[in-house]
Amino acid sequence: MAVSSDYLDFVLEQLAPLGVLTSRKMFGGVGLYANGLFFALIDDDTLYLKGDESLKPDFEAAGSQAFDPIGEGKPMAYWSAPVEALDDSDLLVDWARRSLEVASRKKKR
Repeated sequence: MAVSSDYLDFVLEQLAPLGVLTSRKMFGGVGLYANGLFFALIDDDTLYLKGDESLKPDFEAAGSQAFDPIGEGKPMAYWSAPVEALDDSDLLVDWARRSLEVASRKKKR
């Protein structure tokens, strides 16, 4: 489950408008943080954004897949970034901001 440095650099460049971005290796993938808040991960050169029940219909409508790292039908609360967003940095930043809102709400609980 490798993450290529080229893909990580691409994602970080696209998401730069979010503010201070950092990445940390975790479980064979990479966790992404914006201003210290964990909101996304990369696994096998696929970007997954944090979601919740309020965003689930939007992710599904965009054709995103839930992150199921073990493949046992037990997905985590992360969804693949919509394909069209990977070709449009403004759209990707919009999706990422929505994921940051989810992460912020979860942190406040």
